[in-house]
Amino acid sequence: MADAPLQTWIGKTETLTDEITAAPLRAMSATLDRDDVPPQRGSDVPPLWHWLYFLPMHPAHEIGPDGHAKRGGFLPPVPLPRRMWAGGRLEWNLENPLQVGDVVKRVSRIASVNEKSGRTGNLVFVTVVHEYHNVAGLALTEEHDIVYRDAPKPGDPVPEPTRAEEGAPWHRELVPDDVLLFRYSALTFNGHRIHYDRRYVTEVEGYPGLIVHGPLIATLLVDLLRRKAPTARLKKFEFKAVRPTFDGNPMRVNGRLDGNKVALWANDHQGFLTMKATAEIE
Repeated sequence: MADAPLQTWIGKTETLTDEITAAPLRAMSATLDRDDVPPQRGSDVPPLWHWLYFLPMHPAHEIGPDGHAKRGGFLPPVPLPRRMWAGGRLEWNLENPLQVGDVVKRVSRIASVNEKSGRTGNLVFVTVVHEYHNVAGLALTEEHDIVYRDAPKPGDPVPEPTRAEEGAPWHRELVPDDVLLFRYSALTFNGHRIHYDRRYVTEVEGYPGLIVHGPLIATLLVDLLRRKAPTARLKKFEFKAVRPTFDGNPMRVNGRLDGNKVALWANDHQGFLTMKATAEIE
């Protein structure tokens, strides 16, 4: 890989506008099996549900073989086949929440592009900063980490999994089936085939099953917080994907409150850590 072409994407910006409507929020409530009051004009957007807006609506002729848009455009054209949402950091302006009816401007900037070589091949990490503005000003700042990696090769070392902490005071178990994954893909207009095309994900990318979306797991962690501390307001949230979660087996989301800090994590059916996160609440 040549450094110069990818590094030239640093500082590139994109500005988009979208309107916060109620229908996606109602659909997300149903997807997460929540009994929420139907949102109306002026209702706050629950934390992380802003991912239902500013969707990547590329025309069909721009879609690559993995279901993503072809490389290039706003994001750098990284020449590696696997692309995953690695994590992120978010901070909400609690005095100016995003609400149904808002017309929102999102200003995005490529903050960094870093190339590394790991035990299983080349890696490229891209960080994008998004700032969301409504008529009253800045409502949310988000840093989004994307990782690109080589396809697996026979004999590649397998990273040693980490055991998840047990005995969490907050916890919820669920089975991420293909219906849940399909509905979340539809809600976020995510055509990435690893989340719904079992033949593709197993035969082309070499995974044992459909992959649960990283943003969906992060949303389930925040959903646990909202169920256990319904009056809390989320101010900051940071999460990192540790290990893929596959459909068909139980997964568990966990949490522990310590003052205004919340430790959150997810594990798979084998008890291995799949995502870790921290939250700050008011």
